[in-house]
Amino acid sequence: MAWRFKASKYKNAAPIVPKAEACVREICVGSYQTYGNNIAASGAFMAFNWEHTGSSVAVLPLDDCGRKSKTMPLLHGHTDTVTDLKFSPFHDGLLATASQDCLVKIWHIPEKGLEQSLSDPEAIFSHKQRRVETVGFHPTADGLMYSTAAGCVALFDLSTQKEIFSNNEHPEVIQSASWREDGSVLATSCKDKCVRIFDPRAAGSPIQLTAESHQSIKDSRVVWLGNQQRILTTGFDAARLRQVIIRDVRNFNTPEKTLELDCSTGILMPLFDPDTNMLFLAGKGDTTINYLEITDKDPYLIEGLRHTGEQTKGACLVPKRALKVMEAEVNRVLQLTSNMVIPIMYQVPRKTYRDFHADLYPETTGYKTELVAGEWLDGSNQAVPKMSLDPAKREHGDEPIIPRLGPKPFSSTTGDVSFDKVFAVPLAPGSHENISNVGQDSAVEMSPAQGAKPDLIVEIEIKKKHEREPAVAGNGVQKSLTTSERRKIFEQNSESSENSTEGEDRTDADLRRFSSSRSSFAERRRIYENRSKSQVDEKPQSPVPLRREHSKVEPLKPSQQQQQQQQQQGNVIDTKRISVPEGKLMEEHRRGNGAGLKKSATETAFSAASTKRTSTVFGKVSKFRHLKGTPGHKSTHIENLRNLSRQIPGECNGFHANQERVAVPLSGPGGKIAIFELSRPGRLPDGVIPSLVNGSNIMDFQWDPFDAQRLAVACDDGIVKLWHIEAGGLSEPTNTPAGELIAHLDKIYFIRFHPLAADVLLTASYDMTIKLWDLRTMSEKCSLSGHTDQIFDFAWSPCGRLGATVCKDGKIRVYNPRKSETPIREGNGPVGTRGARITWALEGHYIVCTGFDKVSERQISVYNAQKLSAPLNTASLDVSPSILIPFYDEDSSTLFVTGKGDSTIYCYEITDEEPYICPLSHHRCTSLHQGLSFLTKNHCDVASVEFSKAYRLTNTTIEPLSFTVPRIKSELFQDDLFPPTRITWSATLSAEDWFASNDKAAPKVSLKPEGMETLSSIQQVPAQPIKKPDHAQFGGQKSEYEINKQQEIQKSVSARMEFTTKLEQDDMEGVDENEWQE
Repeated sequence: MAWRFKASKYKNAAPIVPKAEACVREICVGSYQTYGNNIAASGAFMAFNWEHTGSSVAVLPLDDCGRKSKTMPLLHGHTDTVTDLKFSPFHDGLLATASQDCLVKIWHIPEKGLEQSLSDPEAIFSHKQRRVETVGFHPTADGLMYSTAAGCVALFDLSTQKEIFSNNEHPEVIQSASWREDGSVLATSCKDKCVRIFDPRAAGSPIQLTAESHQSIKDSRVVWLGNQQRILTTGFDAARLRQVIIRDVRNFNTPEKTLELDCSTGILMPLFDPDTNMLFLAGKGDTTINYLEITDKDPYLIEGLRHTGEQTKGACLVPKRALKVMEAEVNRVLQLTSNMVIPIMYQVPRKTYRDFHADLYPETTGYKTELVAGEWLDGSNQAVPKMSLDPAKREHGDEPIIPRLGPKPFSSTTGDVSFDKVFAVPLAPGSHENISNVGQDSAVEMSPAQGAKPDLIVEIEIKKKHEREPAVAGNGVQKSLTTSERRKIFEQNSESSENSTEGEDRTDADLRRFSSSRSSFAERRRIYENRSKSQVDEKPQSPVPLRREHSKVEPLKPSQQQQQQQQQQGNVIDTKRISVPEGKLMEEHRRGNGAGLKKSATETAFSAASTKRTSTVFGKVSKFRHLKGTPGHKSTHIENLRNLSRQIPGECNGFHANQERVAVPLSGPGGKIAIFELSRPGRLPDGVIPSLVNGSNIMDFQWDPFDAQRLAVACDDGIVKLWHIEAGGLSEPTNTPAGELIAHLDKIYFIRFHPLAADVLLTASYDMTIKLWDLRTMSEKCSLSGHTDQIFDFAWSPCGRLGATVCKDGKIRVYNPRKSETPIREGNGPVGTRGARITWALEGHYIVCTGFDKVSERQISVYNAQKLSAPLNTASLDVSPSILIPFYDEDSSTLFVTGKGDSTIYCYEITDEEPYICPLSHHRCTSLHQGLSFLTKNHCDVASVEFSKAYRLTNTTIEPLSFTVPRIKSELFQDDLFPPTRITWSATLSAEDWFASNDKAAPKVSLKPEGMETLSSIQQVPAQPIKKPDHAQFGGQKSEYEINKQQEIQKSVSARMEFTTKLEQDDMEGVDENEWQE
């Protein structure tokens, strides 16, 4: 039993998460239904899926950080989602990508990274109309790649660009594959619930062993535990519990260890380090990453410290040679989230980090091999030589060891050329051999058509130099700078930031302002216009979307800065304060003198600022960018709620409030709805809660917008019950409604009151029809058809003439109910079938729809109300089963979205220009909520700059929630935030007038309280003419006290100043009078 208590050196390895500034931020990552990890890393680069389709791949330096632009260079090589991607263990610039378009492509990443987008791979391999699921490289043979598609395992020799092995004996889709560390056999997990040991070189069938594994057809993963005789698999059991199973191949049918975890839906991605036996389990969609240590005796799995953070989209391990060994970093996990790449360092606590702790770093697998694909296939086995991580035993000390990136790879088609010779790369910098002989040892004769390519040794330096030293490696490869460093360079040099959009290879000096290396003024103007055009076409959602070229420019030394300032003394303009289009600036410099240049450039800057939106250059700027959500004081809460219903359909919001009371559904039979008076907050007494007993299951309910005492409730028997609540509220349960409307013969999806007309109610039913009713006569007036599946939602336009629906068939339809029962416009909506919501925006010119994509990721789409063929823009949030319920504030154009069971209220501004959806500050609540209901605008406290007010339902409370905008002069009425608002709390017209098409626009009213001055009136005071004002025109003279005070001030100032009436020209020698007359 002593083994159970044996101490491990890695037992206390702690995850250390860097600050946001040290992460790759503001990237665009979706949720993909693939069997890959969505991210891969080598000793020099990281690569991950980009955008929501996932057909592009982003490649960044491993130590990169900071914000990334949507215009950054990418790999555009596939027409469908990239399912898997891997780097070669022997060439850090060699990347393999597999895709749903049935292709595997090989990419060569330049030693400096991607400077422009690539679309032409070095090699392409096809799987003959079968979706490729996984791809990877052999651990010991250089140039040997494997891939799986459906039930096929294929091996490819990259030096000859040929398929050398293929087998189709797997009956179902291969979900995962992993080589043993010595490269002898392969382990696969399959959708048929079996795990297999696969030997491609075996005579006869390559499948050597088969055993039943996880009893669910959902995703499963397999990883070979180094050079041991054991494999580890992750998957789901029959009850969908996540499992981890360890098997010994010598007793393959019996699991050595089975660990059951939780019931989450995301597959556990196993990341195993054979040197330390550390195992990391990162679940897709999880916010935690588990760390376990694997032992060869019971209990086999020892749990370590768990990391909790952002939701995981993918994860991978960084190679051991890229770790910071002098900081006791034993592993590093790259966590891919929806908008970040977070490097999580696992550090073993030690008293000091001055010395190399050799006990933590056993010799690890090296990066050099003499074995090639052909030799391995012929039966040769050769282990990769081990290497030490001790900086004292490496030529470059504690710098990361980066193997060969080399020139662009192979073009030979002959099989007698080795992969190492085809790449023509020298020995790695960390080897003990003489680097001076590299050029002679690795020279290769190339064909005349190809030409000889020089050998390249690339070293990427990660450790930061001194602040004043340039951030450049020994051979001239520059590293990315931090955000503060880029900002400092930007302020010092006032340089341009974007590359030319035509992809020309320009040096940094070519892009600097006032640089003599630019050929002409016309070329400078063309560069600026192209750069501005690209920024307008590709507007990111981040507030500062510019990707500056300064990340590749070394900081200037003080002497260089002084020299540059001397060169620019002739320029009168302060470029830090005034940003002028460079072409115009140079034209003015060419046309006029210095004074004319200053005046013209200044006028140009201010005229450009008045005509061009700041969002063109600096991203969308909103007055509501920093909105703040504040919950009400506890004395305003309604507490001790009990028996809340969780069985409300998804089409119902589940909670509705007006200015006087709230309605909350209760669990249990009879369809009960509790009514709580907002004027009586506090703790509810124990016992029976007075409620409305409807007698049938509740489908939807809504308050009359013009009558705070009338509640409409739709039931599953097709009847709408109208309840009248007395002024004092409910004192006891009641089952007698004020009226009943037999609307449909089937269940009702939802009900909606008209936003302008009184007594007009809309109902939608399971019979896929929508009906409009006059509640005064309880009669049907209109019926709408055209839906082919479940109707998710209906929304009235602000004018009250049109209505929009979103349906389970993936269509958005716009109706004019009084003119046609069929839709007048139709377009494509969300593809997900879980549910959707719809609302109108920007005075009815745009439609906002929330729903799910094909991988169940929640998203928000904006449509032009006149063109519904495709959304103008789509913003994705996260993976969650709850439907996003939208509320749109038309005065501020702010969209609030949240779902049942969420704790975050997402806020966006809807605009009429790209990107159409601009994120604002989201509000994060302290607990989960079950519903959210907003009040009308007249109940906002505008004196406190409150532009929206809502009530939030939690499991036990009802809380008020206030949304405000921080302002300095809050004692003034902020008329820029509160324009005249439409009156939506009283009816504009009657039901009779509306059904008769006697439309009338809703009147508008100002929210300005009496006696409160407006902000605009105060701001207009300094904007008086520069000319000294005449006080007489304001109806009075200055008082005698003010005049005397002003004179005293003038005398005091004059006494302290030198005063003389002599002019400079008086000392000059003049000319005779007759000379002027000549």
